[in-house]
Amino acid sequence: MELPPNVRLNDDAGLVEKLRNAMAKNGGFCPCRILRTPDNLCICREFREQIADPGFSGFCHCKLYYKEK
Repeated sequence: MELPPNVRLNDDAGLVEKLRNAMAKNGGFCPCRILRTPDNLCICREFREQIADPGFSGFCHCKLYYKEK
């Protein structure tokens, strides 16, 4: 998935690598979520909704992505 211009990866390369490895092992699901549902595929539904909110800035739940205003 292509990221919107105001969304970037976490600056912590070690964390990014750890999270991407975890997602590769679990079929692309957010490693912070217990349930493997379509809503929890990375980029998860929660963060997609946060991206759509013009007033939101901050990290996604697992801290892989950061959205700037």
